[in-house]
Amino acid sequence: MKKMTLTTKIFIGLISGIIFGLILYPMREVPFVADYIIGFFLKLGGSVFINAIKMLVVPLVFISLTVGSSAMGDIKKLGRIGVKTLGFYLFTTAVAIIIALTFANIIDPGAGLSSDSIEKTTKTIKASKPFVDVLIDIVPSNPIASMAKGNMLQIIFFALLTGMGLTVLGDRVSKVKDLFDQANDLVLEMLNLIMKVAPFGVFCLITKTFSSLGYTAMMPLLKYMLTVVGALFIHGLFTYQGLLVAVVKMNPLTFFKKFLPAISVAFSTSSSGATIPVTLETVQEEFGVSKSISSFTIPLGATVNMDGTAIMQGVAVVFIAAVYGVDLTMGDYVAVILTATLASIGTAGVPGVGLIMLSMVLAQVGLPIEGIALIMGVDRILDMTRTAVNITGDAVCTLIVAKTEGEELDLSSEKEVEVA
Repeated sequence: MKKMTLTTKIFIGLISGIIFGLILYPMREVPFVADYIIGFFLKLGGSVFINAIKMLVVPLVFISLTVGSSAMGDIKKLGRIGVKTLGFYLFTTAVAIIIALTFANIIDPGAGLSSDSIEKTTKTIKASKPFVDVLIDIVPSNPIASMAKGNMLQIIFFALLTGMGLTVLGDRVSKVKDLFDQANDLVLEMLNLIMKVAPFGVFCLITKTFSSLGYTAMMPLLKYMLTVVGALFIHGLFTYQGLLVAVVKMNPLTFFKKFLPAISVAFSTSSSGATIPVTLETVQEEFGVSKSISSFTIPLGATVNMDGTAIMQGVAVVFIAAVYGVDLTMGDYVAVILTATLASIGTAGVPGVGLIMLSMVLAQVGLPIEGIALIMGVDRILDMTRTAVNITGDAVCTLIVAKTEGEELDLSSEKEVEVA
């Protein structure tokens, strides 16, 4: 028998948690069930998993962003190509989060759930700030204090500045760059270790939720999933393909026909990084993009272009805010857009990292991180879809950059067959 994938295990944990939670729901007030099963075992398993995710937020954000931004020294070497690529990725990420926030506010997937039944926790909702203060606060006066307090926008700014400093110094700080690269590998391995116990954590979190809420939790979760998928569909079909048609003059059907193998790999692995080889081969062999351009845009996209993750974060923020009865202000929405967009730079393209980034975004707008418990179980399902959207954006960006650089692309639906 083939070894089950982590996605399969998490899905089993999700389904088992729903079933077991519904079984416990009628017995939720029985002392043994309330005190030992729900109040001890389920709470212990779920809380430890959530705390493990919280533990990695600051080191992952700072180290990965420093590594990612230091690698962007290639932008100077490639000149126009670097500016176009980075501009495309940041622009589409901002568009993605705006689409997500719009969809989530219209559909309101969190309606019907109340935090009173989920977790008794102290809310730490921050007072709304004027937009000018939000911009001023991006620059930290004490970066160490920012890390201790978990002020993510300030951490992002300091990480980007550190990365740019490493780029300017070049070989003089090669050992420091190596240290950051090794630290990045270490943090990602720690994330992988934590994700190995994710099925158990998901089981505990979902069981505890459904044992408290019963069937009332099912419809909001379904609405949350459909909202994320709908926003991903709109972004992938209209934003990306609209830009592709406008600049490259390519038929979207032709694009998807040629790019389907890469999308399949991304969907099955839930990893932009793991899909880099097949994405590179596809844009070079099927579309005729030069190696000099694709070898820059595709790896950079796997690091910078996290539009699918940004969409999930936008919908999740609105969903969790509704559950906890928090009215988000325009300043909060701006903070979400800035944080999610900037956080996309250097975010590792590996399964599970989206939840770490979501913890960061929730902390930035003052929402309880415990709200992740509600969506943890279904996130791996959505992770596959949003990864497919991410690598689609990588390919579209590559084609647009190649076209604007004067390259001749293969826009036909079929490859020409050589005749002997």
